[in-house]
Amino acid sequence: MRRVNVVFLFLVVASVVVAAFTGKMDVLGQGTFKSAQSAVELAIQLVGQMTLWLGMLAILEKTGFMLTLSRVMKPVMKRLFKDVPAEHPAMGAMILNLSASMLGLGNAATPFGLKAMVELNKLNARPGVATNAMALFLSINTAGVAVLALDAVGVRASVGSHDPAGIVLPSALVTFGSALVAVAVCKWVQSFSMFAPERYPVDGAPTPLAAVVEAPLSPATEVPAAGWRAVPVVAVFLCLALALAEHLRAALGTESFFKVSTGVFSSWLLPLLMVAIVTAGYARHVKVYETFIGGAKEGFSTCVTLIPYLVAIIVVVGMFRNSGLMDALVSGLGPLLKPLGFPPEALPMALIRPFSGSGSTGIMLEALNFHGADSFIGYLVSVMKGSMETTFYVIAVYFGAVGVRRMRHTLIPCLAADVAGVVLATIVCHFFFAHVPLSLAK
Repeated sequence: MRRVNVVFLFLVVASVVVAAFTGKMDVLGQGTFKSAQSAVELAIQLVGQMTLWLGMLAILEKTGFMLTLSRVMKPVMKRLFKDVPAEHPAMGAMILNLSASMLGLGNAATPFGLKAMVELNKLNARPGVATNAMALFLSINTAGVAVLALDAVGVRASVGSHDPAGIVLPSALVTFGSALVAVAVCKWVQSFSMFAPERYPVDGAPTPLAAVVEAPLSPATEVPAAGWRAVPVVAVFLCLALALAEHLRAALGTESFFKVSTGVFSSWLLPLLMVAIVTAGYARHVKVYETFIGGAKEGFSTCVTLIPYLVAIIVVVGMFRNSGLMDALVSGLGPLLKPLGFPPEALPMALIRPFSGSGSTGIMLEALNFHGADSFIGYLVSVMKGSMETTFYVIAVYFGAVGVRRMRHTLIPCLAADVAGVVLATIVCHFFFAHVPLSLAK
């Protein structure tokens, strides 16, 4: 946590100094109280989402689906997370988190991610100290891994873009490239002696790791081998769905098809997912109501734990923006970045995206309205929005939920993923959108 302390100190002190010289102390003070209030409101809003999805996750765990899914992805996940048993609940929760992120379901991904951190913490032999698996999981999360950048596409469509879906493929390329960078850097730095877990004091009595790892799975999570018979059926269904989608795209046109499919996807997916989970649980003789209530209770207590961390990160981001420090950085770094192909006008997105999701949405809207959604700057900020994640928010929330205060090397690969996201977004946008004007502003 030492590096977060340094970043926190720098942003607070620098924001106050800049505000003093620019005459924005009143704005800074008022913005601080508003940011603290919005942080608490965000935590309250998160209670409903957390209780819902943790309840559903409890049912899903009882059906054995997480174990089945972990077996399907076992080759990849086992290589990445060598310290986590392939059939441990943490593996299933991580897979669900990454799957939800890939589909652009950020609201569903957060509860799954917090559940994964809780389960990973059960394998932690040194309470309060981040494990290698925790660091790697957060590194991948901060890379975004969003195949469908639905939020960014929706914002582009709302401002009248003629090509709102044009960022889907570029965003996917950037986010997976950033994820590869995060994994490589995390695996590299975790071997440094300066980040050895033994160098950090623990919070409480150490957990007997061997006892946790070797503990047998609950009979409720056993999955019959017959579950694999569904794989050919699913494959055939996916092929038919892809063929139908291609037929509709040809009939409606790409833009109309995407608008229709996006609306259907966002409207139907979550309700159908809830129906599927409850139905599967009932079919497996799970007491769905009692199980849901038991899992949902974790949502409220988790959100209460998150409030201090949310207040800290959102207040600091507000100070960074309201003090004029962000504008000063844009003016100072702009001339250096322009020769590299990165327009200075996109720098606010690169700076604020790791800190705030709502802030980056506001910056994206401002850029699209001023420069045009279909300008190069419009495409670039959209790709960064769709392919990057709120790094410091994820770190604060996920580590805060399990009481980890010593995060070892976690911040290094997370920041490497952010830098890679900006660099790759610039390269990919020059490849796909070099023919469009830099700005459409009149």
